[in-house]
Amino acid sequence: MQDIDTSETKLTTFPDLTGASVFITGGGSGIGADLTLGFLRQGAKVAFIGRSDADAFVRQAERETGNKPLFIQSDITDLEALRGAVAQAEAAHGPVTVLVNNAANDQRHETLEVDEEFWDWSTSINLKAYFFACQTVIPGMQKAGGGAIVNMTSISYMMGNTGYPIYTTSNSGINGMTRSIAREFGPDKIRVNAIAPGWVLTQKQLDKWATPDALAAHLERQCLKEHLSPEDIVGATLFLASSASRMITGQSLAVDGGVVVSG
Repeated sequence: MQDIDTSETKLTTFPDLTGASVFITGGGSGIGADLTLGFLRQGAKVAFIGRSDADAFVRQAERETGNKPLFIQSDITDLEALRGAVAQAEAAHGPVTVLVNNAANDQRHETLEVDEEFWDWSTSINLKAYFFACQTVIPGMQKAGGGAIVNMTSISYMMGNTGYPIYTTSNSGINGMTRSIAREFGPDKIRVNAIAPGWVLTQKQLDKWATPDALAAHLERQCLKEHLSPEDIVGATLFLASSASRMITGQSLAVDGGVVVSG
């Protein structure tokens, strides 16, 4: 590994990610956009799926990195479309050897107001799609001799946060799923880990929930007194996707400035 400077940031290079076939859910906005850029800068072949048009981002990414991602516009909750997107990525880039389950929706809701329809909608995005994305890429990873899956969860469930109980339920479920799949497919050299970001100030968070009082209260809980930005999640993801973490699996890594502690 070595550190290199880019026009945007300084990051560590992982040579084994050069040419790797990477598939990212929700890779065109928020944290996902920074993840896409991070892998492109490593020289990876990146495909990402998202509901919203991302053609402008694709052009921007190619300008910034010299490496063009494959954008597949579709809905991850449509499982046939999700499987089709993975097949399209594999046709273009070869078997997916790195999966980043990133897409999520933390829409606020109250326990006593939730109905079955909302439960199904929320879990279909925040948990169900994660499982079936893993299921879809694993056969290709087995044939390729191994791979890495990184599931994005959140520290929200560790903190016992209120205001989005189905989201925190899904976060906790992601960790259980991560551990079980890691054990099941470890013999195939497939590593499965989770990253639990803290409060990352994406544009959505700034527009909807990041009031001055809320920001101050959260920063008070952090050991490191800087708010997190999407690019702060990139380095940990690249590490867990690369052979630098070859003997790390079944783990959940909090990237939160020191809000929660484990061990």
